[in-house]
Amino acid sequence: MADVKVNAEALVSKFKLERILNQDQAGRRTSLHGFIDEQPALLILERAPFPTKPEHLVDVPSTLARLRNLGANDIYHWYMARSGPEKGTKEEDGDLFVPDLKINLIYPCTESHIKKYSKQGVRFVTETPEIYRDKIRPYMLSKREQGRLNWVFNIIEGRKEVEDVIYRTKLGQAGDEGFLLLPDLNWDRKTLDALHLLAIVERRDIWSLRDLRKKHIPWLEHMKAKLLAATVETYPSIERDQLKLYVHYQPTYYHFHIHIVHVALEAGSTQATGKAVGLESIIETLTAMGGDDESGMDSISMSYTLGEASELWMEVYEPLKTGGGASQ
Repeated sequence: MADVKVNAEALVSKFKLERILNQDQAGRRTSLHGFIDEQPALLILERAPFPTKPEHLVDVPSTLARLRNLGANDIYHWYMARSGPEKGTKEEDGDLFVPDLKINLIYPCTESHIKKYSKQGVRFVTETPEIYRDKIRPYMLSKREQGRLNWVFNIIEGRKEVEDVIYRTKLGQAGDEGFLLLPDLNWDRKTLDALHLLAIVERRDIWSLRDLRKKHIPWLEHMKAKLLAATVETYPSIERDQLKLYVHYQPTYYHFHIHIVHVALEAGSTQATGKAVGLESIIETLTAMGGDDESGMDSISMSYTLGEASELWMEVYEPLKTGGGASQ
């Protein structure tokens, strides 16, 4: 048995690369074709999970070989980093930097951030029109009044992340169809198969998909066309039918924004049922809906997942489940 293990381990170091076949999982897994002792071989490289013991992680931030900031806005900061010795070919700008870590920093963070990123149980809930009207809409308003959208307005008004905006209509000149595109914080800005952009609209009267009504169908269709056109103009190697558009419910923040992702991006939690709602599905739902132009998404039940540490679960849904009524 020991000889089998030793022989198996010796094979990897003998691998001679011929060509790269594929990269998937947003670039975290690579399939290589090559040879071992002149025989064809496939080598699949995949990033291993991080260790779970604190002693293995305590020194990581202070021992990075290299760190490059991608952008910052308010309390949010994004980086690419190298955890070990640098080795590779020079980039187009002549700089040698091959990152192996994508880092997001929230500083200073709030208790809500800590809860969001902590391991917790997940629940699947149904938000009826009545729950939305009586509990969720007031909750949304309270978050907007707490200044939670200042960083969004900074971007829209050109005060922050100006260098990160990859496309925008002229501020204030496109009316309700004004928008800007910027990279999602989870995209490395290089791997096109993992493309993930955010389209933030200028108009401030739509907080979430719940505010969309039949009268907004033409607006949604125009926005879809403009977002697709802007994306393929910015990234010419991508075609329209390689992109999908969706929104989140519940969203992370209550200002309407649309996610644009490459179809090859593997669906993680951000695209999962109970989180993502396709833009096409929203348009179709509104089109099929009865009533006049004021009929909208606030008249139907929506189901989605919530963490047990989230405010919505603890303040609304858990009390409803236990029969005590939602807290005020």
